[in-house]
Amino acid sequence: MNRQVSQVLTGTTTDAVSSTRVWRRVVAVATAAALTAVAAKIAVPLPGIPVPFTLQPVAVLLAGALLGASGGLRSQSIYLAAGMAGLPVFAAGGGLAYLLGPTGGYLLAFPVAAWLAGAFADQSRGAASIALGAVVGLAAIHLGGIAWLAAISGREAAAAVGLAPFFVGDLLKVALVTVIGAGFGGRVRGWIG
Repeated sequence: MNRQVSQVLTGTTTDAVSSTRVWRRVVAVATAAALTAVAAKIAVPLPGIPVPFTLQPVAVLLAGALLGASGGLRSQSIYLAAGMAGLPVFAAGGGLAYLLGPTGGYLLAFPVAAWLAGAFADQSRGAASIALGAVVGLAAIHLGGIAWLAAISGREAAAAVGLAPFFVGDLLKVALVTVIGAGFGGRVRGWIG
């Protein structure tokens, strides 16, 4: 049977299919932004370190791995916009002034990190590509964070307090993103179209 005739008979015209895909993408992007906000609240303060250990990088990198480069970028841009607008989505609150604090550089790197993780996942949904994307995305987060810490507190302390304490946790985050991304990436992308 002709595809167009089949769509008319079943009520699934191209416009309806496109509309459904758009709404699924909107829901997926909004959900990823919300999950980043929830992950921010799972924070463990580290003694003497101005940056807490959070699960935000997992949510950021998964946004890219599951939604692709553009979906990941959009989700984290929405997350940042919500926080800058004053919604308490960051680890300890919200507002534009929050980005001037010690975690501002990390937060501002989230859209880039999600895009990078998604760009690797767009090339291949295999575990190796997702893991490499997660590592590159995490490096972008740390680069933004350390650069900002160096600007506000000096170079000497930036790497010591902005990178070293997170190394082991980062390895676990990459492993978690790889397992979830490789296991569910195809399903999520199939669902959103």
